[in-house]
Amino acid sequence: MQPAPAPQSFVLSVMSDDHPGIVSAVTGAIHDIGGNVVSCSQTVLHGYFTLIIIATFPVAVTPEQLIQAVRGPHPEKTGFQVVVRPFLPRPPSPKLAGAERFVVTAFGKDKPGIILRFTHYLADKDINIIDMYGERAQDDFVLITQVEMPTRWQIRMIQADLEEMGKEEGFTVRFQHENVFVATNQLRLTRSQG
Repeated sequence: MQPAPAPQSFVLSVMSDDHPGIVSAVTGAIHDIGGNVVSCSQTVLHGYFTLIIIATFPVAVTPEQLIQAVRGPHPEKTGFQVVVRPFLPRPPSPKLAGAERFVVTAFGKDKPGIILRFTHYLADKDINIIDMYGERAQDDFVLITQVEMPTRWQIRMIQADLEEMGKEEGFTVRFQHENVFVATNQLRLTRSQG
């Protein structure tokens, strides 16, 4: 008797114009061909929908079959752009061993190069961006970034550098440990609801 085949995993990304029911359609297609969603992240940006999923399949499925299943029998109607690649677990980077998570917030008058300036600084320090959100509202720009910082850096030094960079650009910048950011914002939310 042969052992059961090991499950295979894929990373799947979907982009389309936003409308209700996209997540249901994509996860339904994965379920219909025997897959299980183990991790996902989704956002909408100015009417454009993006979704990234890691899914496992106990039976053999090719990337082409998965793309076809997600796009559906009428891909011209769904308009989904789908990319699939095998999921290969990534070992943590030695540079990020023991890294701690922080949140960088920056806001000020919008101008070209703001994201470039901040992300270049973070990359130069081997500070990895985990999640990022930027939004322009009229003339203002808000940037919220979750990062992993190697423990070799002193928090106060990074904080001072980012605040100085913010002053040069006319931005207010905060660098907080993730736990402090969450606790502070939960407190604000509680007070506003009270």
